[in-house]
Amino acid sequence: MTSRSSKSPEKGDSARFVKVGENLYRLRTTGGYYGLIKKGGKQFRRSLRTTDRDLAKRRLNDLKSQVESLKDHSSGSMPFREFGERWLSMTEHSLKSATITRRRTCLTNVCKFFGDVPLRKVTASHCEKWLLGRGGVISASSFAQELGVMKMIFDHAIAQGIILGNPAAQIGRKKQEKKEMTIPTRDQFRRLVEAIRHSDGRSDSQQKAKPGADMVEFLAYSGCRINEARHVYWRDIDFEKETLTVRGGEEGTKNGETRVVPMTSSLIELLKRMETEKGVANEDDAIHAIADAKKCIQTACRRLEFPRFSHHDFRHFFATTCIESGVDIPTVSRWLGHKDGGALCMRTYGHLRDEHSASMIKRVNF
Repeated sequence: MTSRSSKSPEKGDSARFVKVGENLYRLRTTGGYYGLIKKGGKQFRRSLRTTDRDLAKRRLNDLKSQVESLKDHSSGSMPFREFGERWLSMTEHSLKSATITRRRTCLTNVCKFFGDVPLRKVTASHCEKWLLGRGGVISASSFAQELGVMKMIFDHAIAQGIILGNPAAQIGRKKQEKKEMTIPTRDQFRRLVEAIRHSDGRSDSQQKAKPGADMVEFLAYSGCRINEARHVYWRDIDFEKETLTVRGGEEGTKNGETRVVPMTSSLIELLKRMETEKGVANEDDAIHAIADAKKCIQTACRRLEFPRFSHHDFRHFFATTCIESGVDIPTVSRWLGHKDGGALCMRTYGHLRDEHSASMIKRVNF
C-alpha cells in the first residue's frame, strides 16, 4: 500500500506493538513484524509480512531503500486525475491514435472513483472501490485495459520517487471467457462470396456488391486484418515476385511493423482480375473502393442462415486453410504478422495441427 499510517507504534500503539530493534516492531497478537521509518516529517509504517525476524530485517532494509528513494516534491499533492493526464501526454508520442483514445477513456473511467484524491493519498481502498464499481459491469478486456492504465500511472509515480508502492498491485485481471471461433468452412466461404457477388439479382445491385465480395476474398486469401486490407495500395502488390506488402496506413499494423508476405495463387488471381476490371490502376490508389464489407457479409449470412461472420473470421479462415494444407505454424504466424514465434497461433489453432496429424497418420501403411 502507498498510504502512510496516521498512527505511530511508538506513541498510540504501545499496547499492540513492541519495539524489537531500530525501526522494527512486532505485533503482540500475531507476532508479525512491522517497519516504521520517518523521513521529512512523515512516517511510513508497513507490514513486513512475516513472523521470522531475520526475514523481517531483510525486508526492513528493502523498505528503507524505498523510502530513501522518495523525493519531497509537490507532485505528490497533485490530484490523481492531473498526474494521469500528465503521464498520458508524456507517452502519446510513441502510441497510435487509437491507443491514445483508449487510454484516455480508461483514465476518465478510473477518475470517476478517486480522480480528485491527491496522488500520494490514493490507497488500496480507493482502488478496491473502482474494482467493486467496475468489475461487475464491464467486459474482461475493458477491465484489463482500465486496470493496466491505473497500474502504469502508479508505476510511473514510483519511478519518479513520488509514492512508495503501487496501491493497485494486488488487483488481478478479470477472468476472460474464451470465445469460440466461428470459422467458415470452405463450402460456406464459397457460397457466401457467391451470395454477396450476386446480391439480389439486379444488375445494379451486383455492381454495388462486387467490392464487398472482392474484399471478403482478399481477407480470406491474404490473412490481413480489416485495417490492413483497407490500406493496401497497388504499389504494395508485386506480381513479379508474387509478394504483398502489408503496412496498415497511418494506424499501422497491429505490432507497428510492415511485413512482406508471399501471395497465394488465389490472391494473385483475384488481384489480377481486380486490376483488369479497374483498367489502368494508379499505384497510389487503394485496391479496395470500400472501407469494409460488414453490411454485405451480414446480409448474405442472414439469407444463407449462416453464423454472423465478421471480417476477422476470414483471417482465421486463411490461417486454418494454411494449417490444414500442411503449412507449419511458425510460418503461418509470420504471414499473419505475429512476433511471438507462433505461440499465439499455437494457442489458437493448435487443435487443427493435432487433427491434421491424426488424419495424416491414417495414410501411413507399412
